[in-house]
Amino acid sequence: MSVQNHFKAGMILPPLTVETLVNGGAGLARHEGRVVFIPHTAVDDIVRSRITKVKKNFLEAEIINIIKPALPRRKPACPVAGDCGGCQWQHLLYSEQLHWKESLFHQTLSRRCHCDTTQLLPIIAAADEWGYRSRVQIKCCVRNSKFITGFFRPKSHSVVSIDHCPIIAPELNVLLGLLWEMFDQSPFATAIPQLDLATDTEGNVSAVIHYSGDDSTALRTFLATKNLSAALFIKTALNSKLIHVQGDGMLELVVDSPPIRLHYAAGSFAQINLQQNCQLIAAVVSLADMTGCEQVLDLYCGMGNFSLPLAQRAKQVVGVEESSVSIKMAWENSRLNKIENVEFYRRSAEGALSGFSQQQPFDLLLLDPPRSGAIAIMEELLDSPVKKVIYVSCDPQTLARDLDILISGGYELISSQPLDMFPQTHHCESVTLLQHRC
Repeated sequence: MSVQNHFKAGMILPPLTVETLVNGGAGLARHEGRVVFIPHTAVDDIVRSRITKVKKNFLEAEIINIIKPALPRRKPACPVAGDCGGCQWQHLLYSEQLHWKESLFHQTLSRRCHCDTTQLLPIIAAADEWGYRSRVQIKCCVRNSKFITGFFRPKSHSVVSIDHCPIIAPELNVLLGLLWEMFDQSPFATAIPQLDLATDTEGNVSAVIHYSGDDSTALRTFLATKNLSAALFIKTALNSKLIHVQGDGMLELVVDSPPIRLHYAAGSFAQINLQQNCQLIAAVVSLADMTGCEQVLDLYCGMGNFSLPLAQRAKQVVGVEESSVSIKMAWENSRLNKIENVEFYRRSAEGALSGFSQQQPFDLLLLDPPRSGAIAIMEELLDSPVKKVIYVSCDPQTLARDLDILISGGYELISSQPLDMFPQTHHCESVTLLQHRC
């Protein structure tokens, strides 16, 4: 009898013991010789679960109840943890989260890149496991005549209601409460699908209000009368530019030493954990180990988060970024900090190394790609080798895929270090140093 015929979604499984955690955050148990993935479990949990999906080689299930909890398990700080799609590991002690992030990261690179374990460094813990998130997208809807704010339930577009989130910055929780009071029972509530909230190192806050209604002018007038202590903008589906309501929306990060002040606009990208971003920059600068003579290429440079600290130590830095908003901020940040040995270009990262290398060789390539990784850049690095490469990644799987290409193509892995940018989740940031075998 096939797996599909024997098992059905909705079937209740007998008690299972969780053996380990896996990439993606779920626990792994076994039933009749088949792997069962069960989210929101801890190692040694004994659980009763229900099948949610049947695959050829494994089952996915959800907890019905915990028969015997594991010792590392704790009560989540959030009442909707496990229901909301934001956190996967609130039920684990922070020390246990760090153990599994480090272990899974090391396992992934060891298995896929055949690394020596001495090259894989310990994880850098977050200074604070709560209240660290400086940017957040709040999903919204109207349910039973009430304005609902929260996050999507996993693998759905159903909004799980929250009025307070323990991982976002306190200022953003306050702002969320004020916005909820403002829009609940208002004529605009049904046309607001999302709120983008952000704060900075000085506690300034901004909100971008997504609006699907026909009359943004009426919403703008409504917001302007509320005397909210926040920069406010409206984003409609018809216009990519933000509609200004109040405040300049300029947020600021302070990084590096001597200090660099990085401005970024409301709605644009910045690392969500400001404290850990400083740790990440320090790690990059240390690995770069520059003498002041280096030519540096920074791909996916954003608003200059790494470019400007590197420029304080290099001869010249070239930053490449596809976002016009981020490139504009990068130029403004270089002027603000009077850093002149840097140039920024709005273009795709793909092809940039090949193109710029024809004009000048680079001593260091830094890249901080999106979660999908940078496989096209890896191929370019084989054709146009760079002596030193620093790869900042937010996904161990695509990192391992990309590193395997470089290691097989003439680069040596010097070190790779995980960094916890996202406590309470399974996500793991990392910074990796490679050198070309000249």
